[in-house]
Amino acid sequence: MIIIGFESSCDETGVALVDTQRGLLAHALHSQIAMHREYGGVVPELASRDHIRRVLPLTREVLQSAGVAMDDIGAVAYTAGPGLAGALLVGASVAQSFAWARGLPAIPIHHLEGHLLSPLLAEPRPDFPFIALLVSGGHTQLMRVDGVGAYALLGETLDDAAGEAFDKSAKLMGLGYPGGPALSALARNGDPQRYALPRPMLHSRDLDFSFSGLKTAVLTRIKAAEKDGGLTEPDRTDLAAATEAAIVDVLAAKSIKAMKQTGLKRLVVAGGVGANRLLRERLVSTMEKLGGEVFFPPLEFCTDNGAMIAFAAACRVNAGLVDLSASGHAFTVKPRWDLHDVCRPAEKAVAQP
Repeated sequence: MIIIGFESSCDETGVALVDTQRGLLAHALHSQIAMHREYGGVVPELASRDHIRRVLPLTREVLQSAGVAMDDIGAVAYTAGPGLAGALLVGASVAQSFAWARGLPAIPIHHLEGHLLSPLLAEPRPDFPFIALLVSGGHTQLMRVDGVGAYALLGETLDDAAGEAFDKSAKLMGLGYPGGPALSALARNGDPQRYALPRPMLHSRDLDFSFSGLKTAVLTRIKAAEKDGGLTEPDRTDLAAATEAAIVDVLAAKSIKAMKQTGLKRLVVAGGVGANRLLRERLVSTMEKLGGEVFFPPLEFCTDNGAMIAFAAACRVNAGLVDLSASGHAFTVKPRWDLHDVCRPAEKAVAQP
C-alpha cells in the first residue's frame, strides 16, 4: 500500500509517499525559516498561510517524482498534533479532503511518533527494543521503545527543553533565527572551558531534564559582560561553546544512565537537536566504549518532514494498529497531545518487519 503523508505542525510543510513494503518513495519539504527570520521566531498566522500556499505544489512534486498516480494511493496520513493549531488544521483539512474525495482511509499521526520512528528510515535500522532520546523543539524525553505503539516514558523535561535552551540562549547572545543551529555554528570555534555553566539535574537520580537554569546562567554571564562594555566576539564564541557543551553533557549523561538502568544496548536519537554535531560525536564515542550502538535519522529527517509522518503511518498499518475500513472524515487537531494516548500495552507490540 502507498501512503501519502502531510506534515504542517509548525514552520515546515512536508509531503511524502511511503510504500508499506518498499519504504520511502519520494518526499518534498518547504522550510519557512527565511520568512520567520525577520520576526525573530515563528509567527503562527504567517505559518498557517504559507502552508496553504505550499501544500498542493509539494503534493504534485512528490507524485511526479515518484511516478505515482492518484489511483495508486491507498491511504492518507497527516500530523494531527501536537503543534500550532492553525498550522495543523491546514495539513489535516487537506489530508481529510484528499481522503474523502478518493474514498480512502485517513490516518492521524502523532508528531512525536513520527520523530521517534524516523531513524528507521535509514540503514542500518535499529531493532526493537531500544532507548530513544527525543529532542524536538519543546520536547526532551527519554523513551523505552519495545515496538510500534509501545512507548514507555522514562524521563522528560520539567521546564525548558534542550531545543528551547539552544534557541533562548542564542537569542540572548544576539544570534539570528533559528537560534540553535546559529549557536552551534558559532560554538565550533569557541573554548567550552572558559565559562563555567551549570549542568542542571546532571546528577539527579531520575531521568528528567531541566534547562531553564542554564538559560538563566547564560543571561547572568551576558549581564556581567555588559558592565564591562558588552560581549566581544571572542566572548560570544566561547559562551556559545560553553552553552552547547553543557546541554550535550546532560543529554549524553542521561541517555547513558537510561541505557544502564534498562540494560538495553541500542540508543536512537530523534528530533531537530539530533542533528547537533557535538551531540552525535559524543554519543557515538561513548556508545563505542560501552559496547552499544547509536542510531540517528538522516540529517534531512531531523527537522519536521512529511516522510516521518507517512512512514509512521506505514509502521502502524504493518503493525495492525490502523482500521483501514473506517469510514467518515470528521476530524480535529490536538495542539497538545500526550504520546501515551497513541500507545498500546508493550507486551502486545509488534516489531516493524
